[in-house]
Amino acid sequence: CGARNFWCMLKQNKLSTYLKRGAISYDSSDQTALYIRMLGDVRVRSQVGFEPERRSSHPYLFIDFRTLHSKYESHSVPERRLHRLLSCQRYLHSSRLLRGVPQQIPLHILDEDYTGQARCMLEKVGNWNFDIFLFDRLTNGNSLITLTFHLLNHYGLVELFQLDLVKLWRFLVMVQEDYHSGNPYHNAVHAADVTQAMHCYLQEPMLAKSLTSYDILLGLLAAATHDLDHPGVNQPFLIKTDHYLATLYRNTSVLENHHWKSAVGLLRETGLFSHLPPEDSLNVERDLGSLILATDISRQNEYLTRFRTHLDQNNLCLINASHRHFILQMALKCADICNPCRPWELSKQWSEKVTEEFFQQGDIEKKHKLEVSPLCDRETNTVGDIQIGFMAYVAEPLFAEWTRFSDTRLSQTMLGHMGLNKASWSSLQQEQTSIPAAPSHLMITFCLFLLLLPPLLINH
Repeated sequence: CGARNFWCMLKQNKLSTYLKRGAISYDSSDQTALYIRMLGDVRVRSQVGFEPERRSSHPYLFIDFRTLHSKYESHSVPERRLHRLLSCQRYLHSSRLLRGVPQQIPLHILDEDYTGQARCMLEKVGNWNFDIFLFDRLTNGNSLITLTFHLLNHYGLVELFQLDLVKLWRFLVMVQEDYHSGNPYHNAVHAADVTQAMHCYLQEPMLAKSLTSYDILLGLLAAATHDLDHPGVNQPFLIKTDHYLATLYRNTSVLENHHWKSAVGLLRETGLFSHLPPEDSLNVERDLGSLILATDISRQNEYLTRFRTHLDQNNLCLINASHRHFILQMALKCADICNPCRPWELSKQWSEKVTEEFFQQGDIEKKHKLEVSPLCDRETNTVGDIQIGFMAYVAEPLFAEWTRFSDTRLSQTMLGHMGLNKASWSSLQQEQTSIPAAPSHLMITFCLFLLLLPPLLINH
């Protein structure tokens, strides 16, 4: 009853903002086609030979994204994870959890891999130095499922929104499966890391005292799905190879639109919100899309300028639903690129992984005789150069404004780590060459990079 009243109140307060915020309209006449396309992106196309409505003759279009980095793949994983899902469902069906869960009993979905060490780590999931790589090993590669389920339960969202446990677990398993484990960077561990960072931001005083349960639900779901089915190549690559996704989304926020629509497809396929009125379900999908689309790095200046204006005018009012949603967008943007703000041991690993993904794209471009994208040539770029430039011209401006908004111990810690990490990369650069990297050279390189057309920006 409480959840129902909450949704009714939510509809009254936010209906007007929904109509303005939706970037893509949902015409009832094309619901079926839209849904088939979403599922076709991942399943239908691979299982029954789904063909996009337009193909070019470029040979890359006949390469499955999931084979790009095949040397990293473990082909035994899908079968093992399917077995884990079925075991969990049998457990749920045979337990009293499905007949109603008393409030005082915690919702722990355990299996043989959910060890005491992982449980101990979850007790400190709000710490900024949380080691997601260790947690992923302790959960046998299921960090995204375990972490997201724990946080949804931690905030009381499973009970408040009356989420069916089998549907929720199935949804999380499918989300994790739709991340490409062969991607060095854009994989389920990255999604788990972003979700953990989002949790840290949700605990900040400015947000904790203002956000509603609906806001928190959206923030966690958006973090978990924000890079869903990422192909391991960026938007410029999809555009110049005339990929059908670039055509479908008209070369605009191609990957972000695909992540959003893939997430919506899984929500509908599992029926996670099917118990809600259709209008409420649609609002969840639209707001989820608004958050995911905000992670488009080519719109960085747009969001940063709006954020600065709000802070300069001191007119952010978190009682206002649209302002809360905007802060959620900024929080997700920070969580998405927070790697330079982590402790060096973690930040360095992420830096190496994202750079390797860039370089692998460059290798593919060379193989197919395409122009190599900026920062993707392993012969002319280094991890240090890329990271120093990224911190100076992308991360630092964003986190400086976030600190103006929420000047807390966490914000100062993030800025401190970023400064130390930047200095560490500079030291490594100087050790590797007798001529120290000139700041002016880095500035010219990154300024030119950021001033190119939006499609030429890296989808980080």
